[in-house]
Amino acid sequence: MIKRALISVTDKTGIVDFAKGLAAKGIEILSTGGTAKALKDAGISVIEVSDYTGFPEMMDGRVKTLNPKIHGGLLAVRSNPQHMEALKKMDVGTIDLVVVNLYRFEETVERDDVTEADAIENIDIGGPSMIRSSAKNFASVTVVTDPEDYGTVLKAIEKDGDTTLEMRKELAWKAFNKTFKYDEAIEHYFRKILGQAELMDLHYEKVMSLRYGENPHQKAAFFRNPENHDANITNAKVLHGKQLSFNNLVDGDSALELVKSFQRPTVTIIKHNNPCGVASADTIEEAMEKAYLVDSMSAFGGVMACNRPVTKVMVDSINKKKWFLEIIIAPKFDEDALQELMKKPNLRLLETGPLKLDVNRRDIKKVAGGILIQSEDTYEVTENDMKVVTKKAPTKEQIQALLFAVKVCKKVKSNAIILAKGEEVMGIGAGQMSRVDAVHLACYKAGDRAKGSVMASDAFFPFADGIEMAAENGIEAVIAPGGSVNDEKVIKRADELGLALVFIGVRMFRH
Repeated sequence: MIKRALISVTDKTGIVDFAKGLAAKGIEILSTGGTAKALKDAGISVIEVSDYTGFPEMMDGRVKTLNPKIHGGLLAVRSNPQHMEALKKMDVGTIDLVVVNLYRFEETVERDDVTEADAIENIDIGGPSMIRSSAKNFASVTVVTDPEDYGTVLKAIEKDGDTTLEMRKELAWKAFNKTFKYDEAIEHYFRKILGQAELMDLHYEKVMSLRYGENPHQKAAFFRNPENHDANITNAKVLHGKQLSFNNLVDGDSALELVKSFQRPTVTIIKHNNPCGVASADTIEEAMEKAYLVDSMSAFGGVMACNRPVTKVMVDSINKKKWFLEIIIAPKFDEDALQELMKKPNLRLLETGPLKLDVNRRDIKKVAGGILIQSEDTYEVTENDMKVVTKKAPTKEQIQALLFAVKVCKKVKSNAIILAKGEEVMGIGAGQMSRVDAVHLACYKAGDRAKGSVMASDAFFPFADGIEMAAENGIEAVIAPGGSVNDEKVIKRADELGLALVFIGVRMFRH
């Protein structure tokens, strides 16, 4: 039975109501500093910890709960006669419930004006010590570190006068998780100010087991970063359809991250982790039609992402085409569109809410025995990056098409080539071992539509053959990073062929 509780919290959300509930059950409450004052002001009877221990707070509050009367009362094993005799001999009472949350260290060190002295003073010592003592003795002690748990704990106490062993065990796990993250934040602070080597800590929680991985013989599971609150495939709400597969999640991520790059109504269609159709337009309906026509054969069985709500007009068009899609991802689905789409049992519908691009996100790639970390490629090429290197300059319309093509190109597996007209992809050459092969594939996919288009390359042209193939297929302007030892030869050949060539100085590999 819970007879005595110790409450000491920095975040006082809900603490008064919780303490009132304890007091109503006749539970004695020990408390410290600002928490004791808040409870007393609310008319709750409280015993100051310094009165309870007979030892005053000292060193500006640095030492107040670090006392045998506190930790003895928390750590004593109730079923151990020697422990209980020791308590009796030293006149130490048991403490059955501890409610603690910690100094705001993380918030403090995030301030631009934080000093080292501020950071040090916000390292909590007594709080983590009480949490760990209580959590270690979860067989007898209930430890609460999250205000969200107040209601559940109080309900159990009001019903039975105590919490269950299973509840105490779960609360102990949450408590150790809290002190672990707290210590980690402190360690990271010191690592930063001392200029020590960066330590990469990855904390992910399991969302679900997957039926299999990339192939049926591979086991797989899906984990998410609990600190991630972006609009992305991980946080998307599944409105309809069967469980997402490993490949669904990979393709869905590629589709959504590409479409997030555009401000205008845009639709992208992904197949095998590469776009097979991308278009922007004045309306989302028009964008979908244009994206579909880029490669309608590959679009079958693809993943579609939109940066505007899905409408009934779009759904009617999908039905008319008898177009099978694995997934549709959008910020929202109009109600009549959703009802119609939910008639398709094998279609997954994912709603993301408002889209935004997280410029601070890290990109993580795995290698055997390690991981590679880089910042997300959020660099947006603008007209200011463009340097015309040929005698012929691109027209205003071609410049806009080149900028559109570059946005798509950075999301395509390298070597990558994109052909575009206006805000519509004409052809895509993805994942080729040579750049000229990527040009060939993009032109093949575009067919007659290559004529009059512009071309974007994710890296420099090592030779003039890619430029020559572009001219043969009627391409009129090209954008590339430049930087090859053969740049001058490539530029000279572009001049001979009457092409406009623009260098931007920014490579866009996606391996």
